[in-house]
Amino acid sequence: MRAAIRERYGPPEVVEVREVDTPTPKDDEVLVRVRAASVNRADLDYLGPRPGFIRPMIGMRAPRDPRMGIDAAGVVESVGADVTRFQAGDRGYGDLLGFGAGAFAEFVCAPERAFARIPDGLTFEDAATLPHSAILAIQGLRRRDGRTVQPGDTVLIDGASGNVGPFAVQIAKTLGAEVTGVASAGKLEFVRSLGADHVLDYRQVDYTKAGERYDWILDTDSHHSIRAVRGALRQNGSYVTLGGTAWPIVQGMLVGPLLSLFSDRWSGLMLWWKPFDRDDLTTITDLITAGKIKPVIDRRFPLSEIVEALRWVADGHAVGKVVISVDAGR
Repeated sequence: MRAAIRERYGPPEVVEVREVDTPTPKDDEVLVRVRAASVNRADLDYLGPRPGFIRPMIGMRAPRDPRMGIDAAGVVESVGADVTRFQAGDRGYGDLLGFGAGAFAEFVCAPERAFARIPDGLTFEDAATLPHSAILAIQGLRRRDGRTVQPGDTVLIDGASGNVGPFAVQIAKTLGAEVTGVASAGKLEFVRSLGADHVLDYRQVDYTKAGERYDWILDTDSHHSIRAVRGALRQNGSYVTLGGTAWPIVQGMLVGPLLSLFSDRWSGLMLWWKPFDRDDLTTITDLITAGKIKPVIDRRFPLSEIVEALRWVADGHAVGKVVISVDAGR
């Protein structure tokens, strides 16, 4: 089979599509013929890697696992002896971040718990956009204690046009929030089309200094200091960051929660993330079925153009999700 792999850290150009052996499922695994995969910021972070302090976890000098891609949707090809929830021919999708990745390939093999059945009416491409980004969006609008966005709340989504942001804007609107989306100038109309009530060009306006205050700030890729973003929160407001460069992540892990102990405002990194949570997945697919949110696909690339797809996202061109279309029947 063909698969995208990288054997060293670096830019998207280090990724190659090669012929490799098709995996054989173990007793608790399923082999999925991939029909579609999607590119996430996490794919680029693991290429770098970014932040650098994750090297001990994924390989100091080079990646321990050369496989690429975490969101996969396809058809079950075969199953292991102990698999009970799937059989050949079932449609399945999953987030493979905790299972060695490998979505950018014609086939991927992982434990059956990594996958869920694709609901009827959902295409492979739309399904491939959901496992990682949509789950991050819905959980980023809910704190560990269960508190979430309330009707009438003012919500700011920083990074509203990328992977997670479009889902977050739409989900916040379904919760009854007044939403402000932050993106570059050329993407502001797109963010408005998602339902955002207000938009900000981050190159022109620093929301932490603009004087507005918000009940909830979701930062998809933080570059501001914790102290700066806390100044943009209303009383009892919440700031949640999903990641970013090294120093903001460290602040989100340590400084934000510490400051929150002495304040009515909460701030920090989303450490309560539950990858591919089934209840949240059901909520998202129900919203899609009801027409309240919609996966937005920017571009489609064949597997042979995976480098171009990664580069498109890395350079900030993508508006919504980038999908890798895979034809395992070539």
